[in-house]
Order: sequence, then C-alpha cells, then structure tokens
Amino acid sequence: MRTECAGKLERVLSDGGFAVTAECGPPRGADSGIIRKKAELLKGFVDAVNVTDNQTAIVRMSSIAACAHLTAMGIEPVMQMVTRDRNRIALQSDILGAYSLGIRNILCLSGDHQRFGSQPDALNVFDIDSINLVRTVWTMREQGQDMSGFALKEAPRMFIGAAANPFADPFEYRVIRLAKKIEAGADFIQTQCVYNMERFKAWMKMAREEGLTEKVHILAGVTPLKSEGMAKYMAKRVAGMDVPESLIKRMGGVPKDKASEEGIQICLETIAELRNLQGVHGIHLMAIEWEEVVGRIVSESGLLPRPAAA
Repeated sequence: MRTECAGKLERVLSDGGFAVTAECGPPRGADSGIIRKKAELLKGFVDAVNVTDNQTAIVRMSSIAACAHLTAMGIEPVMQMVTRDRNRIALQSDILGAYSLGIRNILCLSGDHQRFGSQPDALNVFDIDSINLVRTVWTMREQGQDMSGFALKEAPRMFIGAAANPFADPFEYRVIRLAKKIEAGADFIQTQCVYNMERFKAWMKMAREEGLTEKVHILAGVTPLKSEGMAKYMAKRVAGMDVPESLIKRMGGVPKDKASEEGIQICLETIAELRNLQGVHGIHLMAIEWEEVVGRIVSESGLLPRPAAA
C-alpha cells in the first residue's frame, strides 16, 4: 500500500513496474553545477537518483543539499543517510528537514568507517545502527512520533530503503539480516553490485523461500566495468564485492580501447538476467563517475520509456 504523498519510485514499484534508479555522488566542494551536470545526464532515464552521504568517509556536499538541487530540477532523489556521523537527535532532525524540502525517499545505511576516508582521525558516532534507523523512520511515518514518543505535528511520509549485500560472509546470515531490515520497516532494498550471478540467484532463492520477496521491493545493483584493472580492484580491494575470475579474464581478453564497451555489454547481459529473475523488482545502476552511459544502458536494456511522473 502506498504512503501518502507517494513519490515516483514508490508509485512505480507499488504498481508492479520494474524500477530503475541511478546514483549521483556530490562534489568535494560547494559547486552545485556539478550536481546539475550529472543530473542532466540521468534525467528521463531513471525513476529516482540516489545521493550518497559522504561516501568513502570523504567530506562532500551534504546529501540533503544535493537532493534539494535535484528536486528543483524535477528529478526525484533518494537521500542516503548514514549513522556514522550523527546521533539519533541529528538523524531525526535531518529526516524532518529533508521531508520539508520535498524529499520522499530515504536509504538507511551505517556508512563507511572513517579510517578508510580522508580524515581517519575523525570521531565516529554510530549511536544507532542502520536497522534501528530504518525502524526510526518507520516509527516517525507510521506512528507520527519521534524516538522519545513526542507527537510530530506533521509526520515524514518517507519511502524507506535499506541496503543488502548478498555476497558477504557468512552467506547464510545474509537473508537473516534482510529479514531484520524488512521487519524494521524497509519498503525497498538496493543490493551490492551483482557480478556473481549464481550467488545472487542463490540468495534470491533463499529470500523467496522465506517469503521476503513478497514483503519488500528488491532492486539489484549493477555497475558497468571500465577496464580489467577496475574489475581486479573491485575484486581485491572493495569489501563485500564478489567479482568472479572468469569476468576479470573476459575484461582482460579484449583490447584496452574496447574494454569499456565490453563492460557495458556485461552490464546489459546482467540486467537481462535480472529482469527474468523472480522477486527482482528493479535495478540500481551505479555508473561511478560515468553517468553518460546510463541513458544508453537503460535504453539498450529495453527499459524505456520510463513511467511519467504523476
């Protein structure tokens, strides 16, 4: 059932459509033109655009501000919010502020640890975890009160998202954690990038057997590879990523000037498989600083035209 004031992403999913979301990383500065330039490359090709929240623990323009820029352009944002940097008071305050600016979607995350970022000596917060953040947003929306029980004069009717990584260990715990996020109130899930299709299918099978795909909308993450080096880096240096050796060899088996084209073809093949996988309700296309290929990928995947905004 839709929430009041449902956004486009929620409408597409609740109507049984196959959703497409993309991602936009805010700049390391106050230049809003960078956001607008990226957004123009995505406009019309996706239903909503995720805005990251100081990803990789590097200081960037705030997610709320960047989301406000997208909203002004007529693009629906998904505001990412991490628990690393704010206590529960600040988290709830920012949720209320975001909703007042017209932001209707939120993705609740823990956030990359600051030791991996540009200011490793910074103090973290982690007052609550991502599951508790999901529960907090749900309570504010459904019960109209904050964590202290104070009645809100206007509840933030946010469409609530969470992340899932089907490739982390222990594998059996992945579905248990998914169930906890759904129980906490998640409406949609965006997954880690899918390169190991067999493992992803096994995770989806477990989710279906537990009845979880009937309770939440799952959007599978996809990222086009630019080179063999990128594939190797993601396989060895990015936590929780599963890039099969066969895929790395495929990327390395073409001339370097053809590698990005091969990466796009792999992405298209992945999307085709995902569209036929029961329980997958959409894709989350993360073209990292390569937004110009999003339109082509969505078009060649047969996912255009996107549903018109109401």
